Amino acid sequence: MRWTIKPIPEQNQIDSLANALNVDGLVAQLLLQRGITTYAAAKKFFRPQLSDLHDPFLMKDMDLAVDRIEKAIANNENILVFGDYDVDGTTSVALVSSYLLSFYPNVATYIPDRYAEGYGVSLQGIDFAEDNDFTLIIALDCGVKAIDKVAYAKEKNIDFIICDHHRPGQQLPNAIAILDPKREDCNYPYDELCGCGVGFKLIQALGSKYSETIDDLLPYLDLVATAIGADIVPMTGENRILAYHGLKVINSNPRTGFKAIINQTKKTVLTITDVVFIIAPRINAAGRMKHGLHAVNLLVETDLQQAESFAAEIEKFNHDRRELDQEITKEALVQIEGNNEKTGFTTVVYHESWHKGVIGIVASRLTETYYRPTLVFTKSGEKLAASARSVKGFDVYNALQGCTDYIEQFGGHKYAAGLTLLESEYENFKKQFEKVVSETIDPNLLTPEIAIDTKIELRQISPKLMRIIRQFAPFGPGNMTPVFMAENLRDTGYAKGVGQEEKHLKLTVTQNGSLPIGAIGFNLGDKLALVKNNQSFDAVFSLDENEWQGNVSLQLKLRDLR
Repeated sequence: MRWTIKPIPEQNQIDSLANALNVDGLVAQLLLQRGITTYAAAKKFFRPQLSDLHDPFLMKDMDLAVDRIEKAIANNENILVFGDYDVDGTTSVALVSSYLLSFYPNVATYIPDRYAEGYGVSLQGIDFAEDNDFTLIIALDCGVKAIDKVAYAKEKNIDFIICDHHRPGQQLPNAIAILDPKREDCNYPYDELCGCGVGFKLIQALGSKYSETIDDLLPYLDLVATAIGADIVPMTGENRILAYHGLKVINSNPRTGFKAIINQTKKTVLTITDVVFIIAPRINAAGRMKHGLHAVNLLVETDLQQAESFAAEIEKFNHDRRELDQEITKEALVQIEGNNEKTGFTTVVYHESWHKGVIGIVASRLTETYYRPTLVFTKSGEKLAASARSVKGFDVYNALQGCTDYIEQFGGHKYAAGLTLLESEYENFKKQFEKVVSETIDPNLLTPEIAIDTKIELRQISPKLMRIIRQFAPFGPGNMTPVFMAENLRDTGYAKGVGQEEKHLKLTVTQNGSLPIGAIGFNLGDKLALVKNNQSFDAVFSLDENEWQGNVSLQLKLRDLR
């Protein structure tokens, strides 16, 4: 691990903000490092207000989208709400379809089959629309690059409204409206929304036509918060407001489908991390293992008994997904070790029988293991399909643009992408991808980095500090959990390996005679020798609470030791 300490703001800035907010210098410094420099900005940060959401009509084409939907309703047209099979896509479809159905009956949903149709707008979906007399398709979390598909629909007199957040290509599809804050010609003030966030802006705009306020739309924010967490978009600006209030909905009055999932867990209060690791994988599992429509059906269901039946089915999908991804990860590791391919700048593996639904998870696991931009390929019909994952600081989407001679199609983000190519081009692509990455990546990025907010003394840690840090939530990119470093720590003599195969490290630490504080290091069991025999060591950690037999105590959640 590379330990890097973030730049420390000027002392006069720290003092000024600390005085304005009546907090200590440590809290002021953490806020400044998150770009919060004034009392007003801090107030917005700690108390995100729905009134600070932007006017949806600032988004390019929003007026055209609303006009077309109003025209469809006036003419009694059939509207098809189309979205991808991942969390962002299925929550978007559940959001827009359930909103429209609350006042207009001629609305249906369509999720492409991951295996038969692949990612994004599909010809089969357009044929389905034609066969069933749909004249308007609202595409969510996809479509901004679907130039040929939208043209195909146009020939059949089917209009498209596209709500996307991926980067557009050189040319835009010939749609009625393209809502995408990443459009070059869109001046919307915040361009980091997820697909479901763009869908929410659409219903916000529609709602304003029916004199609805933001409070009327609150029940939809549980879906938006889930998509924001799962899609790993920045937890800043509008996303933070939507996630903050969406979490409140999840914890106070979640939709029936969420209730059914939460009832299967022992959680009472969910954080954004719980949403990412409990709710999102289950929603995702439907599209990975069976079909994304199972997830949409759960998310729009209003009868608890029926929702619990759907949730049980999805729980099984998730269990099967876990077993498969563990099995394929093992096979991929054997392949890499066997081919002695750990020395390059990239990790690229392929097996024709790997399950297409889990190759993205496997790519993430391989990235954690070897810390290289990673691609996992499998056979998909006549072609090969891959999921790409990257390391922090490296844009894998740009790297794939340097390999387009060998790719049939690709799409995605800086850190995650998908592509297809002909099997005959696999070796050529693999060589080119290695070449592009080796020529463009900073070698430092191939060692995982821990970004440390600041050094602290253990005596600075208190329940009050923990209470304030809790108010920094929800956490995510752009607003990560504060990470601290402390030097010259010693274990009190009880350090031990815990858990299966003693993989984790449990100890109690002091610093220069300070009061002892408990610490847990997940997957740090191999560092036990470092802390034995009263040796001095440095640690990087975040603050955590440990609940044991009804007692809550502060503890350090260790990230690394040296």
